[in-house]
Amino acid sequence: QVQLVESGGGLVQPGGSLRLSCAASGSISDISAMGWYRQAPGKQRELVASERNGGSTNYADSAKGRFTISRDNAKNMVYLQKNSLKPEDTAVHYCNAEVTKATPIIHRLLYWGEGTQVTVSS
Repeated sequence: QVQLVESGGGLVQPGGSLRLSCAASGSISDISAMGWYRQAPGKQRELVASERNGGSTNYADSAKGRFTISRDNAKNMVYLQKNSLKPEDTAVHYCNAEVTKATPIIHRLLYWGEGTQVTVSS
């Protein structure tokens, strides 16, 4: 079991910046990747950015060049630096952890935080 707690959301103006933080606890040794998803009103949840244990990253096209994901394994934290924010970035942002287990068979589970609201508006 992994518990995730997000923080850092809030109201920012277009063009502004925000840094989201997520603290992981529980069976953190089994985490194989961490990332950020977002869900705007009336829309499906979608990937923003993720980073695997080996350091490889994956970004949504809308995030490339503006957002940066980073992990601090010593503190069991993952961050999302969001720059040049646009109104369409408004969404509830969820921290995600992928857990990979080797027994009884190799399998993966996903865990989610409760979300933090990011609102980009004048």
